[in-house]
Amino acid sequence: MKKTVICPGSFDPVTLGHLDIITRAANMFDKVVVAVLVNSGKTPSFSTQERIELLSESLNNLKNVEITSFDGLLADYCREHGIDAIVKGLRAVSDFDYEFQMAITNKKLNPSLETIFLTADADSMYLSSSMVREVCKMGGDISNFVPACVHDRIVEKIKNKKTGVI
Repeated sequence: MKKTVICPGSFDPVTLGHLDIITRAANMFDKVVVAVLVNSGKTPSFSTQERIELLSESLNNLKNVEITSFDGLLADYCREHGIDAIVKGLRAVSDFDYEFQMAITNKKLNPSLETIFLTADADSMYLSSSMVREVCKMGGDISNFVPACVHDRIVEKIKNKKTGVI
């Protein structure tokens, strides 16, 4: 039986930590859906389409990965698309507290849905998209935090957002 999992997130922008979790999931499961969350309550640095493009470019070597976007309840999306489990990366205990609550909520909303936690690699357990954006805004080097193939696009977008250039 083929198993499909989903790796949901904002990916604003994609980091090496994201790629680590997605790659490991792709090695364990038949299909991985990477789903960019559309949250109307937040104003992301990158549009949904830009985040999909950055992920596509970064993950083009993984043939069992599909990249899409969604809004609404993750539990409903998984039910509608035949997804067996959610894969989430955990960096610290604080991540577990939040993700554990989300896992229980998703299980109540969709009893057939499981959540699988993967611990972050030691090299990226401190890394977050918000940290990448902040370091970049302040002129710091983010080359050790983001995929090389999209580094320049991320830097350009974040620096232009800081200066008001569109």
